[in-house]
Amino acid sequence: MSSASPFHGLSAFPATPANIDGHVDTEALGRLLERLCEAGVASIGLLGSTGIYAYLTREERLRAVKAAAECVAGRIPLIVGAGALRTDHAVGLARDAEAAGADALLLALVSYTPLTQEEAYEHFMAIAKATKLPVCIYNNPGTTHFTFSRELLQRLSDIETIRAVKMPPPVDGDLPGELAALREKTDLAIGYSGDWGAADALLSGADAWYSVIGGLLPRTALGLTKAAMAGDVDEARRLDKLFEPLWQTFKAFGSIRVVYMLIEHLSLARAELPRPLLPLKSADRQRVLEIVEPLIALEGGRKT
Repeated sequence: MSSASPFHGLSAFPATPANIDGHVDTEALGRLLERLCEAGVASIGLLGSTGIYAYLTREERLRAVKAAAECVAGRIPLIVGAGALRTDHAVGLARDAEAAGADALLLALVSYTPLTQEEAYEHFMAIAKATKLPVCIYNNPGTTHFTFSRELLQRLSDIETIRAVKMPPPVDGDLPGELAALREKTDLAIGYSGDWGAADALLSGADAWYSVIGGLLPRTALGLTKAAMAGDVDEARRLDKLFEPLWQTFKAFGSIRVVYMLIEHLSLARAELPRPLLPLKSADRQRVLEIVEPLIALEGGRKT
């Protein structure tokens, strides 16, 4: 593995090309990952939400990790999603990922019956005992309907292998306040998802951007990340403004639908959305394509 921390800088989350039956196209996945390696992202987030982890069988997830590890070949840290409804299933997925060559884990708390904070703690403790890989907590209440309290994050940060947290944009918008509170209670590396909030988060001092668009347009996303982390407010705001129309489509249609459409538009892979998710309608596709064309041109013009 690269000596760089997997939980700092731009963590790019690619789609997982698969057919309608959930069979992963490992060759196409390799092409997507090669673009991220060439761009020089800080880490790759395999089998995240955009990577349809929740819709794939254990066998297909393992195939994806093996193919990714072979493609990346230690050039960039590989963070693998190991979220599952049952603790024993998550343990199995974590062990699979470690054996297949993952460098770190991203662990979402997938639930159906609402979970208590104690149940969440025991779930993470079980995974931490099952593998030596460093773990990033995925706090994703919009999807999982579970919110990690700051007290729970503090308890989890005391577990040796739990090193980072991936946070959603704060509801009140107070990123500096949230970062200060989290740093007071934990020593976790703090990163953010929600691409539309990335510039604000990084300019406020976040350690990482866990990025959907970074998995598709890595060079431009990396430019934003580097500018913001270097304190270049003007450049970070300039690039964020270019992305803003795309952020609005993410909010309107869901980033996964937009990204999977764009993968095929760019002829990068054949990637079917898992049912019951449906592709965008023709008028919505056209709207997205008109918005993204300047970004595609910018991506092509950037040097690695």
